[in-house]
Amino acid sequence: MTVGVSRVSLVFVGLSVWLVLFALGVYALVAHAPRPTPHLPPTPVVRGGLYAQDGTPLALSLEEGRYYPLGKSASQLLGFGERGSGRGLEGLERDLNGALSQGRSFTLTIDPWIQAMAEQALWQGLAQSRGAFATALVLDREARLLAVANGPAFDPLAPRKDPARDLSWRNHAFLVALEPGSTMKALTAAMLLEEGAATLDTRVEAPMARRLEGWTIQDVVPHPPRLTLAEVLKYSSNVGISLLAEALPKEVFYSYMERLHFTDPTPLPGVRTTPPVVKPPEAWSRVAYANHTFGQGFLITPLHLAAAFASLTDGLYRTPRLFASQEVRPERVFSPATVQAVRQALREGLAPRAHLPGYPLAGKTGTAQVVVGGRYSREVFTAWFAGFVPGDRPLYTVVVAVHHPKGEVHGSQVAAPIFREIAARLLAYRGLPPYAEGR
Repeated sequence: MTVGVSRVSLVFVGLSVWLVLFALGVYALVAHAPRPTPHLPPTPVVRGGLYAQDGTPLALSLEEGRYYPLGKSASQLLGFGERGSGRGLEGLERDLNGALSQGRSFTLTIDPWIQAMAEQALWQGLAQSRGAFATALVLDREARLLAVANGPAFDPLAPRKDPARDLSWRNHAFLVALEPGSTMKALTAAMLLEEGAATLDTRVEAPMARRLEGWTIQDVVPHPPRLTLAEVLKYSSNVGISLLAEALPKEVFYSYMERLHFTDPTPLPGVRTTPPVVKPPEAWSRVAYANHTFGQGFLITPLHLAAAFASLTDGLYRTPRLFASQEVRPERVFSPATVQAVRQALREGLAPRAHLPGYPLAGKTGTAQVVVGGRYSREVFTAWFAGFVPGDRPLYTVVVAVHHPKGEVHGSQVAAPIFREIAARLLAYRGLPPYAEGR
């Protein structure tokens, strides 16, 4: 019996050892076997943001979707995207869609305080004028766009209306080409001075109307029959500037238009703008050239005008800048003496409604007839003002355009007061007290 029990015990022990070894082998196989990779959904790329120069967020992606922290402010510049997908449809959301969709963010040159100041003045002036739309731009001395204001105001998060009827979504500053009207006279005067074809004291016989090639060029503001170039700017004489400009070959005039980028379809790299409409000089008749000298017969955006007008601060044209990382290469167009003389004339001839007591502002009005149905309308105008804050040593260039104002229609009546309000806020923002010119 004892021998039988011992054999059973040995068999049991052996079997136990075999089971343990087998279990260890199975464990080793399982532990070192390749594990299948779980099929997890890919991490979505968060759409990049847009930020103001001081870091203020302008456009962000949240769980609920795209969010614009400043609401209506700068909304036409920023644009908007497709509900759900986030794909950019308008504004910078569209222009930068590829980079934004890959998670890249951008810092703009926009100053949110100056943007708000410009918008409040513009929206108030637009309401008073009952205009169709309006825009205002503020550039600093380095051509950085500190404000791109548009009206009527647009809420990017509100239900969208028919875009063909409600144009509040549109960045008029970049996307609408208009005739600049008499604001062009300041640039024509600079060309005359630069070429030695006139001085501010050069006189011209300037009747209230002039017949040329079967067309009549007329003045609006009553003035003496003989004017200096400075007075031509003060009274905004179409007759006077067109006669003085005859001292310049039209090819020279056009070359200045090119250097001021009036023929440039992309004045702001990377951002969609409406191309100018400017015919080459060989296509100009005498009357067409005369019209060009006072801002008729060609189309540019308010952005084009603002960048060109900014060259009257120091004579250098700078590509307008909207991105903090954007490089600028100044191009000499006018001498310092030329631009100083032009700004002096613009200070002395400043429209009364642009005056701000204690500050020597400078600027030029414009009232451009709008072509409707192939003919210049007697009812539809664009009221302009382009100027400098302050006028003696400019810190800012400001351009205002109000399209189709009702009642009062002239730039001196409609756009000049908006310029004055923007100027007052800019000067307060900089903490500049009233001072005597030349201080």
